[in-house]
Amino acid sequence: MGEGADIPRARLAELVAALSLGVDLGFGQPMEHVLRQCLIALRLADLAGLGEQDRVAVYYTALLVNVGCHADAHEQAKWFGSDIGLRSQKYDHPPRSIGMMAATLRLVGSGNPPLHRFRVGLEFGLSGHRDLDGMIEQHAALARALATELGLPAKVQEAVGSSYEQWDGRGWPGERRGDAVPIASRLAQLSEYVEVAHRVGGVEAAVQLAQQRGGTQFDPRLARTLSQDPAAILGGLDHAQTWDAVIAAEPALGRTLSGPQLDAALLAVANFVDLKSPWRLGHARALAQLAPAAGAGLGLPGGELQALRRAGLVCGLGRLGVSNSIWDKPGPLGAGEWERVRFHPYITERMLNQSQVLAPLGAIAVQHRERLDGSGYPRGLSGSAIPQSARLLGAADAYQAMREPRPYRAAMAAPDAAAQLRAEVRAGRLDADAVEAVLGAAGHRVARRRTGPAGLTQREVEVLRLLARGLSNKQIAEQLVISPKTVANHVEHIYVKIDASSRAMAGLFAMQHGLLPEEQIAAPVTV
Repeated sequence: MGEGADIPRARLAELVAALSLGVDLGFGQPMEHVLRQCLIALRLADLAGLGEQDRVAVYYTALLVNVGCHADAHEQAKWFGSDIGLRSQKYDHPPRSIGMMAATLRLVGSGNPPLHRFRVGLEFGLSGHRDLDGMIEQHAALARALATELGLPAKVQEAVGSSYEQWDGRGWPGERRGDAVPIASRLAQLSEYVEVAHRVGGVEAAVQLAQQRGGTQFDPRLARTLSQDPAAILGGLDHAQTWDAVIAAEPALGRTLSGPQLDAALLAVANFVDLKSPWRLGHARALAQLAPAAGAGLGLPGGELQALRRAGLVCGLGRLGVSNSIWDKPGPLGAGEWERVRFHPYITERMLNQSQVLAPLGAIAVQHRERLDGSGYPRGLSGSAIPQSARLLGAADAYQAMREPRPYRAAMAAPDAAAQLRAEVRAGRLDADAVEAVLGAAGHRVARRRTGPAGLTQREVEVLRLLARGLSNKQIAEQLVISPKTVANHVEHIYVKIDASSRAMAGLFAMQHGLLPEEQIAAPVTV
């Protein structure tokens, strides 16, 4: 099946809506929180008499408003015990309030024994707070970057980038206030908080919130519109088929994606999801190259290779629903933590299965951690119950993970990874044909180019890779056998050249330009 056989054509709204389901879990909210806030925003937009182009901005801003907030989950978990626990308190207090500040500080060092928690608190007070400098501004900037990558209109990009501004000018980055904040940003923010208040406390709580914060956090006119006719805005939310309602409400100017456009959009989303952990930067991109290269070696037809490539891009989406206190843990996982890990392929499937186009990809991705002997997850499938596509994806994922560093081990050398993969075959867990196809494809790896994008030197590329992985200047210096001062100079030059100011932005640049992971797959060949 060729590219022209993509039937039906994918809708960008479906991909963004699917991504929002993972964002929900990353905030400790039930799935469809973001979808419901999108419906609220659109109803408010209708009452405000907005035109179709403004409705496009409202629609996608409401869906993307918090999509960048997982990018520094590594730092959030490092200082507060759980990135999801930190974000879940967002709706408990007004932004910048004393209550919010106190609640945040109470989480410092969470999940650690008392003495270790004291040490974390001391380190945070001395230097760790710098990790939070500009954090929320970076979330908005990253969300705007994704909107740009997805080809959304300039009005959407501007609104997403201003989604944390407030009516009184005390938002982030604090450059706009009042009517200078795009109307789509104002609607998305009001709808986000109102959805939580309504779900938790009903109509009365939602109206009370709008009235209390109208004129400060929220546009007072929009808050008054909601207060005057809450039934028109909140009515029927509890009984609506939310996914269908949101997809049906997509403005007429919405986009459909051809085969290559869908591939590009899936890659953009995959890169953003991989930002969640510095240990997995570029994993999806590499997997989407390795798995179909292995499939080509087995003679799979073009349509199956296409599905395998796309499944490789989406199979990590469910990681959004699991805390980085687990993904980035340097020691062994406890039983409860393993249960969360075992659940993440199911989350991926759940995120994708309401879309007719994306559901088949989820059906492959959910099985990539299953094993032939029934020891895998999430469903413990065995033998013939695991299709060839999932066997290939599972073998490719295992190999690629071995070749990447993890918080509890260094990256494995290629011969060691190959030996480990073949040991899994002998143990009856991985399929022999799939493993040999993956190793055959991996044998065609080529060296990275010696010059980098944006004028980066070879040394700057080396520093950027380690910086993106979350290493400190001292750790980078030790690995590259140079002084920390030299590293600091390199980092300063890198940030200027790539126009970035944080690890997350540096990691995104590195993935977008193929610098992570550190190897690339050769063109598929027959083995």
